[in-house]
Amino acid sequence: MHLHILAFLAVALVASHAAVPPEKYWNSVLPNTPMPKALSDLLQPGLVDDKSTSVDVGKGGVNVDAGKGKPAGGGTHVGVGGKGVGVQTGKPGGKGTNVGVGKGGVSVSTGHKGKPVYVGVKPGKNPFVYNYAATENQLHDDPNVALFFLEKDLHPGTKMNLHFTKNTNTATFLSRQVANSIPFSSNKVADIFNRFSVKPGSMEADIIQSTIEECEKTGIKGEEKYCATSLESMVDFSTSKLGKDVQAISTEVGKETQMQKYTIVPGVKKVGSDKSVVCHKQNYVYAVFYCHATETTQAYMVPLEGADGTKAKAVAVCHTNTSEWNPKHLAFQVLKVKPGTVPVCHFLPEDHVVWASK
Repeated sequence: MHLHILAFLAVALVASHAAVPPEKYWNSVLPNTPMPKALSDLLQPGLVDDKSTSVDVGKGGVNVDAGKGKPAGGGTHVGVGGKGVGVQTGKPGGKGTNVGVGKGGVSVSTGHKGKPVYVGVKPGKNPFVYNYAATENQLHDDPNVALFFLEKDLHPGTKMNLHFTKNTNTATFLSRQVANSIPFSSNKVADIFNRFSVKPGSMEADIIQSTIEECEKTGIKGEEKYCATSLESMVDFSTSKLGKDVQAISTEVGKETQMQKYTIVPGVKKVGSDKSVVCHKQNYVYAVFYCHATETTQAYMVPLEGADGTKAKAVAVCHTNTSEWNPKHLAFQVLKVKPGTVPVCHFLPEDHVVWASK
């Protein structure tokens, strides 16, 4: 079962709670801070004022259509009634995905024979976690390999082979009220599996368990880490470290391309001071971000132009002290340097966010 299929349940969960939309919380706490695309893209249709989404509440339950004004077309239909929740995506009667949630839990039919294939970062292989150790396979197969570089190369004219990838897990935010009602603890994984009808031992179960365990591990020296299970909790953590006069930025690429040569063009800008909060989206049933605050990082906005003309505004984070990192970290293997010797930088994928003081 795909994790992003399970994420459709979030719409129904939110529909059943009278929660304050996360965007309203953002605007109340950060009225002068625009929300970056990486976060606004993860707001559920049911949590924003979207004219293409209709919500009907009656005695039979709740019906949500998010089909851009085409409820009879290929959109998403969510029905919540006495028998539970039903979700259908794709053309009615076609090869779409059906998710049914009743007293027995969740049942998923993907519209074709065979098991669905999950594509993404494998459990325990997140290259943006400092204590992570790369495997030989990932040096060849992980597109994030290209995102690491040395700070001395951060200037106009530098050419780099880059591949900006989108996380295949498109899970959206739950409101804090809903997220807090769902366990997020290694002691409660059986309950979590049961809630989403995930089979223990499956790839999805491994991903869920690995993400939770990664969140529960102690950070390295000098790192304050926190896993935000809602947009509101991310706002609270980031502002508790940096204050409310902050900016939040994310990488934006004109269009998705394969690996190609990008050139840094004039206009590189330093963002904030040497203290920042960086939040990386995790693979999970709903949007969860691994956030860490350190005082040995410097963020930059870097304009890039691809060989095919694609323009990108990429966020780069440079780490000035890597002495506590795992010596087998992907960055050291790619750049052929040792921990604590030189500043190590990496571009962030499009679904990650940097928070910095203005």
